[in-house]
Amino acid sequence: MEENMKFATVEDTVEYHLFLIPDEPRDPEEHREILQKYIEKIMTQFAPMLVPYIWQNQPFNLKYKPGKGGVPAHIFGMTKFGDNIEDEWFIVYIVKQITKEFPELVARIEDNDGEFLLIEAADFLPKWLDPDNSANRVFFHHGELCIIPAPKKPGAVSWLPTTLQTISQALNIISTHPEKILASESIRAAVNRRIRGYPEKIKASLHQAHCFLPAGIVAVLKQRPRLVAAGVQAFYLRDPIDLRACRIFKTFLPETRIMTSVTFTKCLYAQLVQQRFVPDLRSGYRLPPPSHPQYRAHELGMKLAHGFEILCSKCSPHFSDAKKSLVTTSPLWAGFLESLKKNDYFKGLMKGSAQYQERLEMAKNYFQLSINRPESSHAMSPGEEILTLLQTIPFDIEELKKEEANLPPEDDDQWLDLSPDQLDQLLQEAAGKKEPEPVSKGQEENYDLTQVSESMKAFISKVSTHKGAELPREHSEVPVTFDADSFLNYFDKILGSRPHDSDSDELDEEDSECLDSDDDLDLKTQEPGEEASVKGTLADLKSYMAQMDQELAHTSIGKSFTTQKQMEPLSQTASNNSEEEDSGAGGSVMTPVDIDLNLVSNILESYSSQAGLAGPASNLLQSMGVQLPDSADHGPISKPTKD
Repeated sequence: MEENMKFATVEDTVEYHLFLIPDEPRDPEEHREILQKYIEKIMTQFAPMLVPYIWQNQPFNLKYKPGKGGVPAHIFGMTKFGDNIEDEWFIVYIVKQITKEFPELVARIEDNDGEFLLIEAADFLPKWLDPDNSANRVFFHHGELCIIPAPKKPGAVSWLPTTLQTISQALNIISTHPEKILASESIRAAVNRRIRGYPEKIKASLHQAHCFLPAGIVAVLKQRPRLVAAGVQAFYLRDPIDLRACRIFKTFLPETRIMTSVTFTKCLYAQLVQQRFVPDLRSGYRLPPPSHPQYRAHELGMKLAHGFEILCSKCSPHFSDAKKSLVTTSPLWAGFLESLKKNDYFKGLMKGSAQYQERLEMAKNYFQLSINRPESSHAMSPGEEILTLLQTIPFDIEELKKEEANLPPEDDDQWLDLSPDQLDQLLQEAAGKKEPEPVSKGQEENYDLTQVSESMKAFISKVSTHKGAELPREHSEVPVTFDADSFLNYFDKILGSRPHDSDSDELDEEDSECLDSDDDLDLKTQEPGEEASVKGTLADLKSYMAQMDQELAHTSIGKSFTTQKQMEPLSQTASNNSEEEDSGAGGSVMTPVDIDLNLVSNILESYSSQAGLAGPASNLLQSMGVQLPDSADHGPISKPTKD
């Protein structure tokens, strides 16, 4: 009966903190009152976006948090976003906009992974910035991402401490030097690209579908559209104990089902659709044949009904009446409602009309969850909220059935079945890369593989460390040559005989005293004795390489490589032989290996063996911006030229 059962895991959580920039000493109680007023202003101003939003697990919320240690009193919020990563990025957008609308506030945001904004912009970060020293450095201020730099040396910049021990230190720097902490344009662009499109993007993340649901659920969702998330999650994370309540339905009887339209987020809709489930025969839920035109609506309704029944089964019908206290009894409600009217939340709707009452109920729910939020021990669970609504809201099944004839059309769910090309395009857009131009038939027949060899040589010439190898950011950035001397020069650089400029980041000329790229790493000049030792080491290395060449000349390993002699006409071979090195081993002659041709041949062989699937060759080339034709037969190979 049960397949693909899902179990709850550690929930992804995002935390956000809003600090008031210090301007003058304040009494703690006065500071608290000021922050409380900011909470009301923020939640009221952003209510038009936040009220209708359907959250995966928990909504955006703010509360006062008293100071502790080096962290001053501030506004704090925490949201469990679960499987819907878009909830997290919507919160990033909200937090960014808050600091834009209220410039006296500074915000920081992090999740289970830590500074996830830096992870998003990892390709553009200065090399000195890593997880070990990023604490208390990343903030939003005036609607822009800011990163507090580090000094090259202790005391090099009077206003920059070597390490930021407390939030208070960071806030003082932001208040006194706001123009010097702005993150680079590329870092800001990476983060902005991720939140591009809000708030219009909210509507695009929704999906409307027809569902054959019990009338009670239809009435509940009319009052609390956000409860669809709790219902889907209850079904998605069900276990055998949960399903015991669904053997015989007690709250949502199948005989009361009617056709209705339900608004999901795309994440919730996908979770509901993709799970295979067969209901218990005793439940009374029967599905029509798969060929039935309304089969999908019956299946979605059956699954959602199971989720709602599970929610209600987890609470007693006689739960405490203290939890049913009306929102309107709160002293904050009147001021909140008045602020909503000033911000045109009701869009000119007539007071008392059905649409006005619907928006009013959503506002009450939003107020209860985000502003007048009770302690967790007194909070109402989704099941208790559903049972309360069923007891308090009147609904007529016959009236609801009349609405079946005027249901809005369903949204197309073709986005669930992406083609490989569409998936590649989405991944390219998520990574912030332009979609590569398709290779034409003519280009396939005469594909120039020079860029393959040049990209690989550029990759090899990069200096790798224990943290990994660095890919060239642009395959055509600069012409790169590769020979033994340059290889040894990199050994020289690693051993530190003299400081070298980095090849990955540019210096910020405005503030040369701050660390902002590879060039600021401490590479100290060697002492004369140490320099002589390094030269001796390099001489020994060259000697070892020459000995290896002599030993390999007597083996058959050289036959596995294509040499220049094999690729040139005999007339050219005779002239080139005079330039070849004498191996010193019995007068045998070593023919130079054609490095480019061997490299490209091996890459093409690896690419061909992938049979159109992902693999090491395609992944490496795509990361360097090189796109090979899809055809396995590339036609005549244009031999890579020597630099």
